[in-house]
Amino acid sequence: MERDITKLLSEWAFVPGQISVRLIEGQDHEPRIQVRLDLGLLQMYIDGRPDGQRPHDMDSYLDYYESQITSRPEPDPNETEGEPESFGLPEESASEPQRFLDPEDCRKLREEAQQYYHRYIALLVLEDFESVARDTSRNLRVLDMFRDYAIEQDDQNAMEGHRPYVMMMRARALASHAVKHEENKAAIHAIDEGIEALRIYYESTGQEDEFENAGEVDMLREMRDGLIPKLPVSQKAELKQRLEAAIVSENFELAAILRDELRMLGHNPQ
Repeated sequence: MERDITKLLSEWAFVPGQISVRLIEGQDHEPRIQVRLDLGLLQMYIDGRPDGQRPHDMDSYLDYYESQITSRPEPDPNETEGEPESFGLPEESASEPQRFLDPEDCRKLREEAQQYYHRYIALLVLEDFESVARDTSRNLRVLDMFRDYAIEQDDQNAMEGHRPYVMMMRARALASHAVKHEENKAAIHAIDEGIEALRIYYESTGQEDEFENAGEVDMLREMRDGLIPKLPVSQKAELKQRLEAAIVSENFELAAILRDELRMLGHNPQ
C-alpha cells in the first residue's frame, strides 16, 4: 500500500491565506470534502460526523446525549425512597435541568463540534449553504447542551463565547442560499432575523452595549446593505408595512434597520 502522500500534495499546492477546498469521490463512490493545509490534507464526510464515526451507533455524540435527555423517565413526585433516575447524580431542584454531562462528556462534544466547524467553513467555500446552515444549527444545539446539562461551571461557559459567531454564520448561510436562488427578499429576511436574534442574545446576557460593536452584527449589516439595492421597487410597500408593525410593537432596533432599507430604496420614511 502506498502511504507517502508527497505526490498527492505536490499536485495540489498549498496557497497561504487561501482556504483551498475540493470535492472528491471516495473509494466507496461517495463524495468527500478535502481541505489543503500547509502540512497536508484534511478529509471529511459530507453527512453525519465529519470523520465518519458513529459513537454509540448514532450519528454523533450530540445525538446520543440528546437521546439520553428525551428517553429519561419523568421523576415520580410521590417517590420518597431510593435513588432518583438521574444518571448517577444527586437530585436537583425541579426548576433546574438535571445536569449529567461530566467533563469527559463535554470534551467529546467539544472535539466533535470542532470537526463540524471545520466542515462548515469548507462547505461555505464550496457554496453548499444549505449544509452550512445544517451544521451551524447543529453546533448551536451543542452550546445549548453545555449551558443546560454540563455539571461543571467551566464546561457550561467554555464555548458560550462562540455563540454570536455561529449565529452569524447560520444567518449568513441562509441568506446566501436564498441569494443563490435569486430570492433577495428572503435573503434580507434571513439577515434581519439573524440580527434580531443577536440583539436578543446580547440583551439576555446583559451585554446590551456590545451589540452595536459586535463584528458579527457588522458582518450581517454589510451583507444586507449589499442586497438592498437589488430589491425590486415593488418591495417598498412591504418594507413600509414591516416598519409600521415594528414601531407598533416597539421593536425600535428593527424599525431603524427597516428605515435604512427604505431610504436606500429611495423612500424617506417620516
